[in-house]
Amino acid sequence: MKAIILAAGKGERLQPLTNDKPKCLVDLFGKNILRWQIDTYHECNIHDITVVTGYKNNLITYSDAKYLENKDYEETNMVETMFCAKNEMKDTVIVSYGDIIFEKNVLQKLIDSDEDFSVIIDKNWEKYWKMRFSEPLRDAESLILDDNDFIMDIGQKVDNINEIQGQYIGLMKFQNDAVKFIIDFYEKLKKIPDSEKNPLNPEIPFRKSFMTDFLRGLINAKCKVKAIPIHGGWLELDSIKDYNLYQKKFEDNSINDLICLERLGKK
Repeated sequence: MKAIILAAGKGERLQPLTNDKPKCLVDLFGKNILRWQIDTYHECNIHDITVVTGYKNNLITYSDAKYLENKDYEETNMVETMFCAKNEMKDTVIVSYGDIIFEKNVLQKLIDSDEDFSVIIDKNWEKYWKMRFSEPLRDAESLILDDNDFIMDIGQKVDNINEIQGQYIGLMKFQNDAVKFIIDFYEKLKKIPDSEKNPLNPEIPFRKSFMTDFLRGLINAKCKVKAIPIHGGWLELDSIKDYNLYQKKFEDNSINDLICLERLGKK
């Protein structure tokens, strides 16, 4: 089993913390985000780890990971960053955003899924979003499930909370037939001329497609994407407001309201 960590981003909303380092190297609770992730993967016996870097990539030097570079990180987004690691996409692959941390049991739920394509969604998203945003619906995106927890729609802006049955956290797994399916799907889309509209999201160029655009495209192409539900146990570090919230809860010993640090990697 392989892990690919998408860590190319600049993290502008975390400035000044990211003025001199990439987002994934920002310290949180005594360790940086990337180290938390690598150690959590190790706790679950995943040691084949590739990090896709970009901004200030020379600072990411851990010896227990392999590295690839998205040299166009300023002009692209998560989808292009992921496919910089296309040659690593074999057998069973877990992909995680480089700005999240998650408990071992969250990762284990994903590992245990037998589905070809699985993504972690947080059912407790509303409580968490209300801590982070004054208007949660402005940031949250649609996520609609069928009766068997397969995703029917994802990634759209909504006005009604009933269109949100969870939030994708930036952690997914693909295996078996899904590996070839997503590579072929990506390669087919990449051949569409820039002069034509991006079929994943006509509002932006293909190279700037968000991961939820890609997931929605897969679903529209009849790919069965299984939602693996959790109820908290993870954090996203996206802004200075996030950072200050987490540090305050850490200092007043209430961080367990959001995540149990004892369930993260221990190295």
